[in-house]
Amino acid sequence: MTTRRTTVAVVGGGQAGLSTSWFLTRDGVDHVVLEAGTAAHEWADTRWDNFTLVTPNWHCRLPGYAYEGPDPDGFMTRDEVVAWLAGYPGTFDPPLHEHTRVTALRQRDGGGFTLESTAPDGPVTWEAEHVVVATGGYHVPIVPPWAAALDPAITQLESAHYRRESDLPDGAVLVVGSGQSGAQIAEDLHLAGRKVHLAVGDAPRVARTYRGRDTMTWLAEMGLYDTPVATYPGGLAAREKTNHYVTGRDGGRDIDLRQFAREGMGLHGMLEGLAAPGGSTLRFLATLTAALDSADATYNSICADVDRYIEQAGVTAPPPSRYEPVWAPTADPLELDLAAAGISTVVWAIGYRPDYRWVGVGVFDGAGRPTHERGVTAVPGLSFLGLPWLHTWGSGRFHGIARDAEHVAGVITRSLPAVRRAG
Repeated sequence: MTTRRTTVAVVGGGQAGLSTSWFLTRDGVDHVVLEAGTAAHEWADTRWDNFTLVTPNWHCRLPGYAYEGPDPDGFMTRDEVVAWLAGYPGTFDPPLHEHTRVTALRQRDGGGFTLESTAPDGPVTWEAEHVVVATGGYHVPIVPPWAAALDPAITQLESAHYRRESDLPDGAVLVVGSGQSGAQIAEDLHLAGRKVHLAVGDAPRVARTYRGRDTMTWLAEMGLYDTPVATYPGGLAAREKTNHYVTGRDGGRDIDLRQFAREGMGLHGMLEGLAAPGGSTLRFLATLTAALDSADATYNSICADVDRYIEQAGVTAPPPSRYEPVWAPTADPLELDLAAAGISTVVWAIGYRPDYRWVGVGVFDGAGRPTHERGVTAVPGLSFLGLPWLHTWGSGRFHGIARDAEHVAGVITRSLPAVRRAG
């Protein structure tokens, strides 16, 4: 087995890992970026054909690299994001090792770390003084354990494996989960003419545009994406929140589940379970009415926050408005017979959980999430990047990754004597 040495090993070649590499390169720090596939490959591998960003294009900025296209207030498609990211490595030539999967990380006696990896030319052991884990926090799809007992005639797939409506067998589709992916996949199927049922969770929603501007542009101007998680309402619990559902499709618009229901989409509350093993009848909690009301309350609350900002800042803007429900369930549905409803497919969009079993260092809480302060753990030399709410709301987005990467890379650089830096 080959053994190689480096000062810093960055695990993951997505936007977080590449951003870290940009700062380390700028500061002359010897390092490598170890990527299991190809750089930023997940944008192509885990998004559906009609995917668009939900944040305006001007949010898309990485260290030394920003969106410079003709539509800063628009929303890039999946393929446009992939093309934009593909241009990034060429701007600074990172020491990127693609198709190199790190399978184990452990501390070395006396300090530093050992990383076991598989590479195109065989296994490689890396020894590093510092490690930045930049593999994100969404690794394993959340699927209820009873899903295996569902009627085998029904196709099941996770949201990351959904590509297009035409790939699915004929029939209606049940989408489970109303976060950003679930709501947008339900919209994609609905617009394609499929009969869709949606199990609605507790995700909030937000207006696409309000008082003449994109709501996320207002929020950025108001400093919401820059507020540290420790001072955000609810504190560290914000890391567990689901993102607001909205879409950038066709130039951007609201996702109004009530309007979808008026157009024929079946809405249900949280999915509770299977009525009988091997059957096709599902049970739901009586949460639909409350979930829709709560999402709308968040929508109106955010608009009210914008109203206050406009007034305080003296900004000239169109008059305020308030969302009023266009539909309401007469009762919360408690059961759905998939066979009777003609449902051939279930798309699981409940979410993903982290999987750091390959990291053999004790820095995790009881839920398997790394404990850290702005990405820096209590174990000297070990950091994490690319996590939602790592430091601010912008941390898990293009909007905030440069700031996080600069902080973590700066901690590393300041710990090294100049003689240990490359060049």
